Amino acid sequence: MKYFSLMLLVLFLFVCSVIRAQTTEKENNKELYKLFASYSEEELKLFPMQATSRGDNRYNDLLPATFTDNYQFELKAFNTNYLNALSKFKRADLNENDRLSYDIFKWSLNMNVEGLNQKNNRLPFDQSVFSFPLQFAQLGSGTVTQPFKTVKDYHNWISRATAFSAWADSAIVYFRKGMDEGIVLPKALVTKMIPQMESFVTADATKSVFYGPITNLPQDFSAAEKQQLTTAYIKLIKEQLVPAYKKLHAFLQNEYLPKARTTSGLSTLPGSAAWYNYQVRLMTTTDKTATEIYTTGLAEVKRIRAEMEKVKNSVGFKGDLKAFFEHLRTDPKFFPYKTPEEVLTAYRAIQQKIDPNLSKMFRQTPKTSFEIRQTEAFRAASAAAQYNAGLTDGSRPGIFYVPIVDATKQSYARESLFIHEAIPGHHYQIMLQRENKSLPDFRRFGQFIAYLEGWGLYSESLGKELGLYTDPYQQIAALGDEIHRAIRLVVDPGLHSKGWTREKAISYMLENEPMSEQEVTAEIERYMAMPGQALAYKVGELKLQELRKKYTRQLGVAFNLADFHEQVLKDGAMPLGILEKKIDEWAKRQKK
Repeated sequence: MKYFSLMLLVLFLFVCSVIRAQTTEKENNKELYKLFASYSEEELKLFPMQATSRGDNRYNDLLPATFTDNYQFELKAFNTNYLNALSKFKRADLNENDRLSYDIFKWSLNMNVEGLNQKNNRLPFDQSVFSFPLQFAQLGSGTVTQPFKTVKDYHNWISRATAFSAWADSAIVYFRKGMDEGIVLPKALVTKMIPQMESFVTADATKSVFYGPITNLPQDFSAAEKQQLTTAYIKLIKEQLVPAYKKLHAFLQNEYLPKARTTSGLSTLPGSAAWYNYQVRLMTTTDKTATEIYTTGLAEVKRIRAEMEKVKNSVGFKGDLKAFFEHLRTDPKFFPYKTPEEVLTAYRAIQQKIDPNLSKMFRQTPKTSFEIRQTEAFRAASAAAQYNAGLTDGSRPGIFYVPIVDATKQSYARESLFIHEAIPGHHYQIMLQRENKSLPDFRRFGQFIAYLEGWGLYSESLGKELGLYTDPYQQIAALGDEIHRAIRLVVDPGLHSKGWTREKAISYMLENEPMSEQEVTAEIERYMAMPGQALAYKVGELKLQELRKKYTRQLGVAFNLADFHEQVLKDGAMPLGILEKKIDEWAKRQKK
């Protein structure tokens, strides 16, 4: 009886402590949330394409040239005003969640202001998949975020697309400013941009990618509406879009290419050191230096090569790694498909294989549906496999896009690629974040690439625990993906701070991973166009691996992997230093 009474007393005291903790926890600061809401509303007006991608259709007719000096001046004032407003709140007076929002918001605003001091607007677009003229065509094809469901949707696109001509004119103006100031793209990149622009110049409007929405007119439109829209879209393509792309093509070919630089990295441009240092901090969300990252990269490449040697030996291959890579690139047995549908079916099989194990590792999964699709033909040749986020209202699924130019030349479906780009990689991380409506919008939709891509690459490391990588060739593919990201830590600072040429970077990459020369060239040229971006993946993954080991060691038997993953994902994307402080607090509570 005494034992029972004692247990009741212990239980009573525990409940009291919980109630006390709940009542003493401060409420969310309503004024701070008003500030966040005001910021998000203004931001969507300033970046209407961003609003469209989120499913907010109020600005679907707008297309500003956000790179112009006047617009950048407005953006700087916008960010500075919110920094000043944030400074009026005392961080110490906020609850834990609001302090997290405060820290993320302040970091972002400061980086935005600093970034607007750079002169990267002298390079309005490049040859990469992130090039705006390419993304604009994807929008206009009707296959992604721009909606084409109502007559108003169709007229919104006409308004937005009509503004593309002015956008193109502004791009030419700023390319010319860069030419005058010695800030120009490498010649190797410009030669890729020229045929890209030319590909949108079509004599027959019905053959244009921008005719896609007319090909797929909703059945419930009246005959008169269909006829009116068809006529309007043909006119739009012939009189606005084709001339704009033709103008960009002619400018790049005749005026810009002769002035393009023969160097590969930023190091020969005015203010290059400060520019690259900023890009490194922005993309990695750390204070790591280019040299520190370069050194880490060399060590990681060495470590992963040793793992690759083990796999090579396990399959009985006679020869060095370089010969093994050539074997993987050329042996017909690694190219088993005849049709695009066979490729997609192979990726669907990976999803089915991991499904039973996901519940052991994740407390929450997204409610948003998920699909695997073939990348549209017009961009497949230059696109990598990628994830496009869905909408939380269920009107658009999360989509894993697989580029298939020729199925017979498509190597086997990679398990590591699927779990990075799809599940539990980007689909879990992005959609859990967007579905969490308790977060202010700047956090629900915020993207910090080191966190985002770090999680994707970390997800690859979960392959064995998910029941994958049982085939040695899937193991070597996973190691190939991992060494690919480690190589980036070497070649990116090599190009932009150590004077490496494009050719030296290509040679280093070919020496250390099983990719074709064509694929490697495209990768190196992407790094040339987007300094620092490629560093985020491995830096983010190394931090998440470090944190998992840290808390496994600290918590011992109390460590639970699903709990750890929940802590990483539940509050959305954030700079890596802020993430570590947040999970440190969680670990302290677990110890108690």
